[in-house]
Amino acid sequence: MLTIGKLASLAGTTPNTLRYYEREGLIPIASKGDNGYRLYPQDAARRVHFIRQAQQCGFTLAEIHELLTIPERASACCSDVRTLALEKKLALEAKIKLMKAMSAELDVLINNCVDDTHPLDECPILNALNRLPAETKQ
Repeated sequence: MLTIGKLASLAGTTPNTLRYYEREGLIPIASKGDNGYRLYPQDAARRVHFIRQAQQCGFTLAEIHELLTIPERASACCSDVRTLALEKKLALEAKIKLMKAMSAELDVLINNCVDDTHPLDECPILNALNRLPAETKQ
């Protein structure tokens, strides 16, 4: 059995994170020792590692919960996991596309503001951000 501190150390996280995972149902509720300390089974470290790896791939905690419950379904198969991974990849690609567009828009704003001596009320960036959509079409 692992104390919360030992599990946190093994998993590279904090005890608060483990308590949160426990509340969210991502890891089993720890048993309590005679001293009142939370005690986790050895395999809890593997589960926390899984959670952290899934987060690195962009999965939300709700999506990770779904991934963790797939093996509990009698009819589950690898394609169920693959479907979730494909959905996540498509969502990430859409976010990347949006962020690239945002970055390009910022490039335009920055390039329009080349004179550092403009008074604030003439700042091209602030003026562009304040402009109403109808004003940009004129």
